[in-house]
Amino acid sequence: MKNRVIVTGGAGFIGSNFILQWIAQEPGIVINLDKLTYAGNLRNLEQVSGHQHYSFVHGDICDRELVSDLLERNQPRAIVHFAAESHVDRSIHGPDDFVRTNVQGTFSLLEAVRAYWSALNESERADFRFLHVSTDEVYGSLGPGDAPFSESTPYSPNSPYSASKAASDHLVRAYHHTYGLPTLTTNCSNNYGPFQFPEKLIPLMILNARKGKPLPVYGDGQNVRDWLYVLDHCEAIRIVLAKGVPGQNYNIGGWNEKPNIEIVQTICALLDELSPKDPVVPHKDLITYVKDRPGHDRRYSMDARKIERELGWRPRETFETGIRKTVEWYLSNEAWIEEVTSGSYRQWIAKHYA
Repeated sequence: MKNRVIVTGGAGFIGSNFILQWIAQEPGIVINLDKLTYAGNLRNLEQVSGHQHYSFVHGDICDRELVSDLLERNQPRAIVHFAAESHVDRSIHGPDDFVRTNVQGTFSLLEAVRAYWSALNESERADFRFLHVSTDEVYGSLGPGDAPFSESTPYSPNSPYSASKAASDHLVRAYHHTYGLPTLTTNCSNNYGPFQFPEKLIPLMILNARKGKPLPVYGDGQNVRDWLYVLDHCEAIRIVLAKGVPGQNYNIGGWNEKPNIEIVQTICALLDELSPKDPVVPHKDLITYVKDRPGHDRRYSMDARKIERELGWRPRETFETGIRKTVEWYLSNEAWIEEVTSGSYRQWIAKHYA
């Protein structure tokens, strides 16, 4: 049981970065349970696929029998729960998958874990942790002068995606208070970095700009987000897992609050420098404003002082250092990009931005 963890959704963007960091920096074993939906990609984990401390299981968190068997066979000391549908635009067009995975899936996982945890001896129960990875979007939207989200901010989700994540957060909280399950919940701001599926803002802009395609910016481009480099997020999760207090929530933010248009302009400037032979330079000439999406939250801002004060974590990357690393990664990994941008992804982009 010592330092053996099961990661759900470990082939996705944040999950795969977490596993790569775990294998590099932790002595324990990690088992990756992933359904491999459109955003799950085992190529993200090629460098550890043969590692003695890593194994992959293809499966669905809604399959309680499979999860129960996995728990019994591996006897983990922790679950790190990333598995989720996570794209707001997709949740607007098709909310069913979000309710199934994020709500029903988390419930099924909690039930299987509760049965497993209840059968452990006293010291093993005390050492066990269930860490649930969530989002700042559960808190709703802020006005320009509002204080940042804190761990005590009331939930006010505005999209099917954020509502489904809020529901999963409440289930995790309930299982701690009702059954004593030692849970931890982290609420992160917008992540960016290597291996992010190119439907999200930053990779979409990089890829479109390189091909001379329009850079679609919603509304007036003044929607504000806090940006967190994915490897900083992964480090924070490891610290919460090691030192967090069961039953507590921890906000994880990057201290980088910026409007979307500034993000796009920064990417364009970096590509002007790093990829000057692209079809359209300066890349900012490709910026195109498109109709705003329904229920688009105006501003997110994270107060991440609790995790710094209580657990000693603060992000290593500034936005300037993190976005440069991200652009350079996408410029250096064209084979990965070509694979993930084929087929169904292209159909989705064509439908959504038509």
